[in-house]
Amino acid sequence: MTKPKVVFDPFSEEFFDDPAAVFRRLREEAPLYYDDEGDYYVLTRHDDVAAAFKDHESFSSARGCDLAMVRSEEGVPQKSIIFMDPPDHRHMRSLLNKAFTPRAVQAQRESIVEVIEKYLGAIKSDEFDLVQDFSGPFPVEVIARMAGVPEEYRQQIRHWIDTSLYREPGHVEQSEEAMQANIDSGIYYYNLVQERRVAPQDDMISRLIAAEIPGEEGQMRRLDDIEITGFAVLLGGAGAETVTKLLGTAAVIFGHHPEQWQMLQDDRDKIPAAVEELLRYEGPVQYNVRYTIKEANLPSGIIPPNKPVFVCGAAGNRDPEAFTDADTFDIDRDRTEAQNLGLGYGIHSCLGAALARMESTIALEYLLDFMPRYEIDWDGLKRVHMQNVAGYSNVPVKVLR
Repeated sequence: MTKPKVVFDPFSEEFFDDPAAVFRRLREEAPLYYDDEGDYYVLTRHDDVAAAFKDHESFSSARGCDLAMVRSEEGVPQKSIIFMDPPDHRHMRSLLNKAFTPRAVQAQRESIVEVIEKYLGAIKSDEFDLVQDFSGPFPVEVIARMAGVPEEYRQQIRHWIDTSLYREPGHVEQSEEAMQANIDSGIYYYNLVQERRVAPQDDMISRLIAAEIPGEEGQMRRLDDIEITGFAVLLGGAGAETVTKLLGTAAVIFGHHPEQWQMLQDDRDKIPAAVEELLRYEGPVQYNVRYTIKEANLPSGIIPPNKPVFVCGAAGNRDPEAFTDADTFDIDRDRTEAQNLGLGYGIHSCLGAALARMESTIALEYLLDFMPRYEIDWDGLKRVHMQNVAGYSNVPVKVLR
């Protein structure tokens, strides 16, 4: 009996439930996959994905980073660095990099510890939901505080993000609720920018208001309110979702591999390597969509111009041609074998990667003490149904005493 032809539908129940299995078939059977009905390409082998991420001259971000946006004739909904190609991207990136220098990231350590202790301290039972009670609320508080969002609005930011990314199986377009969440968060940040123009504070939005970048004629110019709003929306989303999903997934993976949780108990110096392996093995970001502005040459073949292309970093990270025993979770693996694509690669690699790594490392240190031995209620696990993001909305755990 022959297997049915492999199909890539990023909004199907099958993909939401097990993206790694879908990617495995694509790598093996259709590494340069073309969808006749959707008129898009999909890249899943590490060589192709890494090459596409690096080739911003062929693979443009200016039309957006998801399928609906790339197909739209209306353009991207807001000015944001992830929707830019050079030279605009270069100018904005050099400005925003200043917010994530090693010194600036390290300066957040005390704040991260404070927020982690706050949420773990509020858990009074041996049975709790690791996402809802901990990994959901804490990362957004860290990034929203950096941006300048007052405490009473920080968790609202998270709910807007979750709603805006949610997709019903089979639906490419955003729902009305998702569009409204985008509008509400944009209006909120826009109004916050107005407030900071009148009364600057020691926060990222105030610093962006004061900053200058080169304009089209080479003269220096200030960012306008829409540009700052776009970046704030992006920062809130990326800063919250990445760590939230990574830590929820970590609990599930270590639940399957308790011997590796014990390895971390025995040697806390292994935690940074464990974070890297989590990002490789089952990172939060599954893909980014690009648009070919000219013929693109890749190791697996040629993609014609004017086509949406799914560049699947999560698939490349499980490519056996790049990583030995790629489908095996191993915190001791040789990380020099290939580029980890878990937080992107090339000019659009994650701005806050160092912050996300530090948050995840500190959180795992605390969780090792908080739940040295635990079990998962496997029947209570719930995966998210989100555009390009994988992970769990619910991870019920029981601490074993």
